[in-house]
Amino acid sequence: MSGHSKWHSIKHKKAATDAKRGKIFTQHANMITIAARQGGDPDMNPGLRLAIDNAKRANVPNNNIDRAIKRGTGELKDEAEISELTYEGYGPGGIAIIVECLTDNKNRTYTNVRTIFNKKGGNLGASGSVAWMFERKGLITINNEGVDQEELELAAIDAGADDIKTEGNLTEIFTASNKVTEVNEKLKTAGFESEEAEAQLIPKEAVKIEDEEGAQKVLEFIEALEEDEDVTNVFSNFDISEDLMKKIG
Repeated sequence: MSGHSKWHSIKHKKAATDAKRGKIFTQHANMITIAARQGGDPDMNPGLRLAIDNAKRANVPNNNIDRAIKRGTGELKDEAEISELTYEGYGPGGIAIIVECLTDNKNRTYTNVRTIFNKKGGNLGASGSVAWMFERKGLITINNEGVDQEELELAAIDAGADDIKTEGNLTEIFTASNKVTEVNEKLKTAGFESEEAEAQLIPKEAVKIEDEEGAQKVLEFIEALEEDEDVTNVFSNFDISEDLMKKIG
């Protein structure tokens, strides 16, 4: 199981008890704002439609969504501009890390990310230092509890999926990065509602973490990054076995 998928599963298990709803709402609003720069009509802008769908799954209020769209289209003149930032580097155990951020304050974001790398055993690198280890793909996540797995997989193949992986009660459907909205909507029409659908950076090869202390450091490092208010995505190439994952809880 890839490090990406492993952490993805952990995040979904944590989601029910995650109290940081304000951060979640802000992240989704920022993603809508960025997408709305290409047009404020979701029927004409697939990226915006996908961002809105993801926000609604996270129970973001409609007022927040409408305001984010207006911010992106420039209707709200007094709002600070949202910038997209990406940082690359290495974490504990030599794992590769890519951090995607949306922020209204570049200096704050850089300082926070750099501090986390320094304190948690990582090394912030130059642009392109680890990007070559990943490829961008569309990822659709579906909770498969009570779902006919064979029907789901057939529907995914018919919708244009490139690959399908299952981990516990989560089925991950991989697509070309520019096909995620299309495939997600076809699955929705077939009766399969996704928990998440977006383009992700998937590692080409994994770095195995085989000791308990090392695994703990990796997870603490990534979690510290994800807790930062400006961080929207953290991608890594670590691989931790199921047995070791159970040991560290």
